Amino acid sequence: MVVLRIRNVHKRKYALICLCIAGFIMYRYLGYVPWNLHQPEREVFSFQTQLDLQAYISLAAEMELWVILRPGPYISSELDLGGLPSWLLQDSSMRLRTTHPGFIQAVNTFFDKLIPKLVPLQFKKGGPIIAVQVENEYGSFAKDQSYMLFIKEALQSRGISELLLTSDKHKTLKSGGVDGALRTVKLQKLNQRNIQELTAIQPNNPTMVMDYWTGWYDIWGELHHVLPPEDMVSTVREILRRGMSVNLYMFHGGSSFGFMSGALANPSYRALVPSYAGGSDSLPDMPVLHYREAYEPAIMYQHLSLWDALSFTEGPFKSTKPVNMENLPVNNRNGQSYGYTLYETIITRGGLLQSGDNVRDRALVFVDRSYIGLFKRQSLELAVPDGKGRRTLSLLVENCGRVHQGRELDKQRKGLVGDILLNNIPLRDFTIYSLDMKPSFLDSLYQAPWKSLSETPSFPGFFMGRLFAYGYPSDTFVKLPGWEKGVVFINGLNLGRYWSIGPQQTLYLPGPFLNSGINQVIVFEEQEGDFKVHFEDQADLGMAADIQ
Repeated sequence: MVVLRIRNVHKRKYALICLCIAGFIMYRYLGYVPWNLHQPEREVFSFQTQLDLQAYISLAAEMELWVILRPGPYISSELDLGGLPSWLLQDSSMRLRTTHPGFIQAVNTFFDKLIPKLVPLQFKKGGPIIAVQVENEYGSFAKDQSYMLFIKEALQSRGISELLLTSDKHKTLKSGGVDGALRTVKLQKLNQRNIQELTAIQPNNPTMVMDYWTGWYDIWGELHHVLPPEDMVSTVREILRRGMSVNLYMFHGGSSFGFMSGALANPSYRALVPSYAGGSDSLPDMPVLHYREAYEPAIMYQHLSLWDALSFTEGPFKSTKPVNMENLPVNNRNGQSYGYTLYETIITRGGLLQSGDNVRDRALVFVDRSYIGLFKRQSLELAVPDGKGRRTLSLLVENCGRVHQGRELDKQRKGLVGDILLNNIPLRDFTIYSLDMKPSFLDSLYQAPWKSLSETPSFPGFFMGRLFAYGYPSDTFVKLPGWEKGVVFINGLNLGRYWSIGPQQTLYLPGPFLNSGINQVIVFEEQEGDFKVHFEDQADLGMAADIQ
């Protein structure tokens, strides 16, 4: 198996353009800094290639955009854990977004690396950064009155001297602000009360809509949300008529590649799709900036069973009790952040298997590698068939995305977070495999025992095919009709999750991710596959419904 890589010449420039774009209007640009990407491990910092933040901000300047920066540490942005790194959750007493010692120590370490890169890019020093936001929507969290002052001082003491802002929904403007920072509001529908509450708190200051939500996130199994264009136009017209400043969230939209999508906690856990669309499908077409192409389908010709891939993971690890994903001794003891974790133990009888709501978030269950059922948040019991002798019980647990907002952030540990019971007896003595599916894991699979694809391959499994792109590759959209649920990798890069329940039916594949000629396509499928991957010239985000 040959692992193909993106053309480095184009990869960097493309990634800089699409890294964290939120929106702009009237030559302003709102940029997020995702802590989880820039510090994936305690001792590892990444500000190169796709994560070259200085080059990204400089590119905005080249485009004659001013920058309003959101350096975090929490950014929300519909990202897993709101952009916070999951290794923070190894501390069982962790209180995120507070002055808890473990959290502020981690923030200080990150800011010591981050802020010096931003200081020279401020407007007063000739750069494009005209304002910096202190945290994000803290009013909806507000667990620690001294926290926002700590973040403000952490920015200023390291050299941030531009206008400081906070941003909250109108009901939480007061609790989310901090003295010395301009309060701004987030909204989707403009009413007089929104503006009155903002001006009452700061009567002599400018008014600004930091986020006017022109779209909305989508949830797996529900409909695709769109804002009617006439509603958007009338609201923006009224905001401008009142002399207010405004940012559109989002001006265009984009994709959260890999396992970066967040989730909601209330009223129940629901995972988000990888795409966030701004605007409306009925708006006039934008000028074509880059040609999009419907390539010939990639026919899967090789198959690798999940079970045959386990020897290429880091580990396995032995534990008497289940260990949650974040506390596994992987990635230089920083734990596992994303993907799947496989838990195996020996059973000697059948009976009633109970998750006790300790599966986070979804688990395929096998006995001697034969599928017997599914655990998820609403399904807590499963019958294990009777059998003779010692048998292996396996639970393939998926982290479907950590909650990205609200007051449940401290509870976002994944994998098995407690006991699994068989006939009311806790299971013990686990062998645990970390399947974070990082590029290094995919690279290692070239040594795996891939087999020619048969008519009845086993699931879960990896399927390999080839996409041929001639000349300068164009953008395209990956579609998997006949597949059930899994992940798509192109040239070793994780495009994201797909799931037949929708609404999203395609994954965006940027042209710079492709090579001219042969491109490797790998699909990890959990349960059912068509063995053909399609490439279309239009996105399909599913059946749409107007935002109410």
